Amino acid sequence: MNGLVEHLERQLASNRRMLQIVLAQSEAIKVQDVQGVLARLAEVQQEMVQRGQIERERDALLANAAQVLRVPADQVTLDMLLQLTPEPTATRVRVLSAELKGLLAEVARIHRQNRVLIRQELLFLDHLMRVMSGAPQAGYTSVGHTTPTQPANLVDLRG
Repeated sequence: MNGLVEHLERQLASNRRMLQIVLAQSEAIKVQDVQGVLARLAEVQQEMVQRGQIERERDALLANAAQVLRVPADQVTLDMLLQLTPEPTATRVRVLSAELKGLLAEVARIHRQNRVLIRQELLFLDHLMRVMSGAPQAGYTSVGHTTPTQPANLVDLRG
């Protein structure tokens, strides 16, 4: 299968860049570097544009393989692709595919972790804003559930 190794190498390079970006984003979140978080987000968006091109290449490779194998493109598996690939290259494809799977899992794990960190930061900010504004907030105390108390608002309707 022509171009498969090169395609997998491009996918790996893209995912390595993405891993570096999400790791840097994680550090920026931890030190509350808003500009750093936003810069990393822009880098993620740029990398996603690059991934769009890589996905189009992937789709073309699968379509070509599907045509040769006489199956729908969405049913082509790695094992099927390897049937079309000579042995020294097939071994390299297996290694690259396994590395790509591991890298994708690590990027997803760090991305989930970043989402949790951002959510925690936003919840903390929400709490601070409520405290500063005096907005009521229900919750739990040592004796159980409490209802929010309304701040005292006096209005003198006498004119």
